[in-house]
Amino acid sequence: MSETSTTTVVSAKPVLLPASRGRGEDLQVRVSAPATGRDLPVVVLSHGFGSSMDGYAPLADHWAAHGFVVVQPTHLDSRTLGIPAEDPRTPLIWRIRVEDLTRVLDGLDALEAAVPGLAGRVDHERVAVAGHSWGAQTVSTLLGARVLDADGVPGEDLSDPRVKAGVLLAATGLGDDLTPWAAEHFPFMRPSFTTMTTPALVVAGDKDQSHLSTRGPDWFTDPYTYSPGPKSLLTLFGAEHSLGGISGYEVAETTDENPARVALIQRLTTAYLRGALSGEDAGWKAAVTALEEDPSALGTLRSK
Repeated sequence: MSETSTTTVVSAKPVLLPASRGRGEDLQVRVSAPATGRDLPVVVLSHGFGSSMDGYAPLADHWAAHGFVVVQPTHLDSRTLGIPAEDPRTPLIWRIRVEDLTRVLDGLDALEAAVPGLAGRVDHERVAVAGHSWGAQTVSTLLGARVLDADGVPGEDLSDPRVKAGVLLAATGLGDDLTPWAAEHFPFMRPSFTTMTTPALVVAGDKDQSHLSTRGPDWFTDPYTYSPGPKSLLTLFGAEHSLGGISGYEVAETTDENPARVALIQRLTTAYLRGALSGEDAGWKAAVTALEEDPSALGTLRSK
């Protein structure tokens, strides 16, 4: 079992935010928060390909139980929406995903009002973003990453100053290392991290071998390697793309189920987010020390 808390969590779904131009459908959002407490920081969680606002319960439940308001939008690629591949929006979904996150930040007042008892308890100045796989690339743009065009020219700066920190879980690496098939079908997967200046924790598995890349698992460490500090990198031993099962408690896509690994991710991401959003470094330093001193540690961590 992953780590749990006795804190009562209140959730509301679906909360609808009006569609942005070109999206075609209102944005469905799930909001989860502890039933008590004030000045609660916010984490916007972007799902991986095909998932939805109902995914990533091991993370969303844990963060909410430990004092965060967790906001989970359902992006257009979600299987719950059933949009066909030939839909004219498909090539634009990567960009609409980013707009979804911006729409969430713009609509925090409405989202706060939708959860019974939450109004007036949210700190809109303490906001982080987190994402897994495609969701990690999506949130990286709000941290300052840019998408390069075919000539290597950086695209629009989509960073958002409201975002104070990020957590990138199994984020794809540099586009120069895509397979020919991936380069043809996913031209937006060509990020530059040189301008990703917002603090972030990057989490990668050392057995995460992507069929989209010609490189090995170190591809997923690129967001750390090629971005300026302050950044931290948690490399998990034996972890594949689901990092032990973060995408759900009972998810068929999990190929490397490991509750202890998920519990480690829960502990470290929670400590990191608290430190990044509240300036309370004691918990983060304690978590790092515990990992370093654990003789049977499930990963390693370094920072710059």
